[in-house]
Amino acid sequence: MKKRILVVDDSALMRRVCSDIINADSRYYVEDTAKNGLEALELIKRKKFDAVILDVNMPKMNGLELLRELEKQNIKVRVMMFSSTTSQGAKETIEALELGAIDFVRKPDGLAEVKGDEFRNRFLQILANVSGASLTSEAPKERSGIRAGSNKDSARTTSESIPRQTSRFAARSSDTSALTRKREETVKTGDDKNSDEESRTFGRGSFTVRQPINKEIVLRPKQAKITGDKIVALASSTGGPRALQQVIPFLPENLDAAVLLVQHMPKGFTKSLAERLDALSKMRVVEASEGEKVEKGTVYIAMGGRHMTAVKDGNGMKIKYTDLPMREGVRPSANYMYESLMDSPYAEICCVVLTGMGADGTAGIRNLETKKRIYVIAQDEPTSAVYGMPKAVAQAGLVSEILPLEKIADAVTRDVGVR
Repeated sequence: MKKRILVVDDSALMRRVCSDIINADSRYYVEDTAKNGLEALELIKRKKFDAVILDVNMPKMNGLELLRELEKQNIKVRVMMFSSTTSQGAKETIEALELGAIDFVRKPDGLAEVKGDEFRNRFLQILANVSGASLTSEAPKERSGIRAGSNKDSARTTSESIPRQTSRFAARSSDTSALTRKREETVKTGDDKNSDEESRTFGRGSFTVRQPINKEIVLRPKQAKITGDKIVALASSTGGPRALQQVIPFLPENLDAAVLLVQHMPKGFTKSLAERLDALSKMRVVEASEGEKVEKGTVYIAMGGRHMTAVKDGNGMKIKYTDLPMREGVRPSANYMYESLMDSPYAEICCVVLTGMGADGTAGIRNLETKKRIYVIAQDEPTSAVYGMPKAVAQAGLVSEILPLEKIADAVTRDVGVR
């Protein structure tokens, strides 16, 4: 059965372009279009859509206002944003992801790009991600009044009082939590009605579908604590910006490690993501710069559209970017980040894999394990928007703990300690 799509944009041209792309694909059809958020809200209340394509800047009710209204009325819908690469557009995109949008596609710069295969393929790739995503995870709760633009001191002094995500999936995740107390217990993954979408992998210029291979998940045996410097290396993709707000702000300022973070995003958006997380967090959060020294107490987010690695710099490490081809169909790739730590001075690497499509991170962690001691934490299925990357690393037998999202920051802190 074809998936039903709602296209919301005040531009008649963009509504037509989106509709033509969607209707030309056998998986989807455009059920309705709307010129603004108010029209869209009424349609969403009356009909069921598998995904909504949503512009930001529209009259009467813009895209962000619609997302706020949907959240207020507790209406769950899968949303894919149209985003501008301007500084303001990037900030609006990050806010949209925080408000519940699952992913975004960059608006084309002109008619030539609109008609090109690259835009069409990218559009359909992201639509496939979004239309197959889970709707079980809830929005991050209000963080004691901290919003973008709050000063850092305020965020640091109040973030301990930030409420944890109290989710409707807590009961369902209790079985998974129990498994972490029995690391040698074998867990079988169940079939899921969306498992075909969740197993999709990225491909350059196309989007392929692989049937899932059900495998037993065996947690790694518990290891004795060791001394020595550690580093945290975190990977996330679809649903990641929202998930990161339940992890990064809950890491303590005196965490005894730096954090390297790869979030799959194009160029122009990661700076706004870093600024938003920095405003909410005790740790310093930055978009990593070329040659920047890796220091404890800082989260380094990979620049969109480039591969971030860490290389030796005297007794420490520094950030180095490369423009190698996409890997697993993405750039930045977590695989390159993990593999760059094979030749690092750290006694242990705490690897964290959050929600995301595909399998980025698994190969890198597997290679990293040949040279370094690792401790791997994967997000569980009920709290993942897309259970792809965490599932892949778990099925590879590399995971030490499988946890609901709200427990991951505590697990990281327990593993690496505080100063």
